[in-house]
Amino acid sequence: MGAFERLSQISGQIAGSKSAKDKLLQKSPDDIVVTACLRTAFTKGGKGGFKDTPAADLMAGVLKGLLERSKVDPALVEDVCVGEVLAPGGGATEMRAAALVAGFPETTAVRTLNRQCSSGLQAVVDVANQIRAGMIEVGIGAGVESMSLQYGPQAVTEFSDLLESHTEAANCKVPMGVLSEDMARDLNISRADQDAFAAASYQKAWKAQQDGLFDEEIHPLTVKFTDPKSGEVKTITVNRDDGVRSGITPESLGKIRAAFAENGTIHAGNASQVSDGAAAVLLMRRSTAERLGQPILGRLAAASVVGVKPLLMGIGPWKAIPRALELATASVGGGSALTVNDVDIFEINEAFASQCLWCARELGIPAEKINPKGGAIAFGHPLGCTGARQVSTLLYELRRRGQKIGVTSMCIGTGMGMAAVWVAE
Repeated sequence: MGAFERLSQISGQIAGSKSAKDKLLQKSPDDIVVTACLRTAFTKGGKGGFKDTPAADLMAGVLKGLLERSKVDPALVEDVCVGEVLAPGGGATEMRAAALVAGFPETTAVRTLNRQCSSGLQAVVDVANQIRAGMIEVGIGAGVESMSLQYGPQAVTEFSDLLESHTEAANCKVPMGVLSEDMARDLNISRADQDAFAAASYQKAWKAQQDGLFDEEIHPLTVKFTDPKSGEVKTITVNRDDGVRSGITPESLGKIRAAFAENGTIHAGNASQVSDGAAAVLLMRRSTAERLGQPILGRLAAASVVGVKPLLMGIGPWKAIPRALELATASVGGGSALTVNDVDIFEINEAFASQCLWCARELGIPAEKINPKGGAIAFGHPLGCTGARQVSTLLYELRRRGQKIGVTSMCIGTGMGMAAVWVAE
């Protein structure tokens, strides 16, 4: 073997010994990248700043903001996918109209999807996969929900006798608060631990808001607002999450009455807030972004979706996160596997403190890595929006800290989980 062959062999061995993390940090022209992302503020359902604003108006606002921020030619955007859970007809007609109002031409296609709490993430991943498959070059994944206008008993369809006769199918209809209460009891998640986790979420969100850490991700919207006392219709600009509160402690949360069982542990203070909001993410290949002069915030490395028992829907992230890490490892051709220790920030949706806390403990995720700016307990969970919102929250925080790898994840009603691995630039 000559010197050149030996050198090539050694180089190959060195390359093959690289960890998945090292490989993940390498750039490729085919990377699916995020060049712009933003969200509205989140406001309290039924009484916050967006209580009178239809979901289509929220979406039109964030899509306009995305065009303003990215300065991309709207005619280049070939598809917009919007996650939405509660809207009749999936909001398909309204979201097409919203895209046209936002300034997209008739050549831009629009669709909606519903995978419940992961709808926003599923929309982003679907668009990324369309780009990866060569179906489109540029697309937007988004999410929106007006829980003020569309939340309630009518959101759950009645089951047929056939579905009711199947035990696991019937379990899909058990209210999430009830099954989460049962899960917390069965998995020994104490009220004290839940209240401590929830208080920390409020405290982190309050500090982040005071320090202006949400400002970059929030796009202000000017809307009509009917004063509940006077009935006067006002024009207001909404630019801050109005569910964030100061002075929340485990002790103050400990005084709130349990919501789903007389001696239960779950209540309004340690569960996600009912909220209104929207978010959007602009995606394309790295080569396309460079050709268009688009800045790159980060890229999608891998995503997973899994199923779990309907009565244990809260454990979804526990199963989805390891699977996403496995897929991220496989996407770069192996190497020592990507692990929880390689991840700098986890954005895990706080549907309930109980389930988020349990998943984190089981996965061995340090508390300081979870939702460093707070989560849905502190500022809300507009169902179809959260998965898209997490992308902005994560990528801007990774960039601010000079960190690289993040994970977004959530549990999903009826027993599922979803997760995605992101790399910031």
